[in-house]
Amino acid sequence: MQKDRIKNKNQIQLVEAIKNNNSSVLQALYISNYSKIEKFIVSNNGSKEQAKDIFQEAYIASWKNVKNDKFIPKNETAINGYLYTIAKNKWMDYLRSVQYKKNTFYKEGNFKVEEKSTYDSLDLDNELVYEKKMNLAMKAFKELKKPCKELLTKFYFEKKSMAEIAEELSIDAASTRNKKYRCMQKLRELALNSKSK
Repeated sequence: MQKDRIKNKNQIQLVEAIKNNNSSVLQALYISNYSKIEKFIVSNNGSKEQAKDIFQEAYIASWKNVKNDKFIPKNETAINGYLYTIAKNKWMDYLRSVQYKKNTFYKEGNFKVEEKSTYDSLDLDNELVYEKKMNLAMKAFKELKKPCKELLTKFYFEKKSMAEIAEELSIDAASTRNKKYRCMQKLRELALNSKSK
């Protein structure tokens, strides 16, 4: 079975096979990891369609990192764990995003999107609140220092993965995530200060 082939294959050989675009190995890697990642996303407020999108992004990011020698295997299931971690981080980042919060607001709010005409005034109020928050966020964004602006632009506007950003900024992925967290904290702080003025 393909799944067993992935588990039993020496990780160094596996990395070499991925670098050489070995189709059977790439297919086995895909098949052996997809269901686990789908299960994680679906059990954490996601859909199967979203799981598919996140998995594709994580799979491509993993493949690129292996090709660019950004991944070093440490045990017999290292590549599987690496792919899972990238997918998990991407999904957690999405759950913390403005896009997710806005979608959740409409899905779980006091009205349904399809019943919008019945709640025109409420819908308008919600749009105005959202617009006000976005204006505060954009004003705060302009006050950020250049490194934070650059990182957040790459992540939120250019839709780059944390691995891609880490590579571009020449720092490791963990440091990039920490930096992004600190930048978001600073952004919130600036937005709150603007709101209180």
